[in-house]
Amino acid sequence: QENYTERLVYLPDCYQPNSYRPKADKMPARSDCGLPEEAVVFCCFNQTYKLTPRIFDCWMRILRRVPDAVLWLLHPDAATADNLRHEAAIRGVDADRLIFAPKVPQADHIARHALVDIFLDTDVVNALTTASDALSMGCPVITCPGHSFVSRGAGSILRAMELPELIADDFHAYEDLAVMLGTQPDSRAALRKKIAEKMRTAP
Repeated sequence: QENYTERLVYLPDCYQPNSYRPKADKMPARSDCGLPEEAVVFCCFNQTYKLTPRIFDCWMRILRRVPDAVLWLLHPDAATADNLRHEAAIRGVDADRLIFAPKVPQADHIARHALVDIFLDTDVVNALTTASDALSMGCPVITCPGHSFVSRGAGSILRAMELPELIADDFHAYEDLAVMLGTQPDSRAALRKKIAEKMRTAP
């Protein structure tokens, strides 16, 4: 409160009210989206302005430790896509393991989260509504809260859903958690089941 002139209203569970997401007419297959059938699919559908060198470094370490994984990102402009592929190669990751998702209608975009194994959050500006989109399709979201409101939003959502195990204390823990889930399909399946239950009961 001491940092604001306005009187703050404290919400009991989470800052973000949520409604039901639009439903797609047809659920996509991995082949429809250019994704390998057997790969572990990490994704971040945040806008690329949220990417920082620190988080990209972390993601590339994760890909090196989970060699059958790909990283699915929203398709930026061509120059940005080329730069990201180049930066991946510099970090020892085959550029083809970065896959870019084209813009589609909202319902289709939300539906394609069902193809994702793990959503990797950004650091300085979190996934906010984007995190809720992923969770609505049962997709685990891994985050590491910072010290500002926009770097703590995903953690707020996960706490409200009683999913503290997806909140990492630091980026070493974030990386290890992503690798653990990327290499343990039974753990991913248990999380998806828990997320589905919490979507029905969490505030």
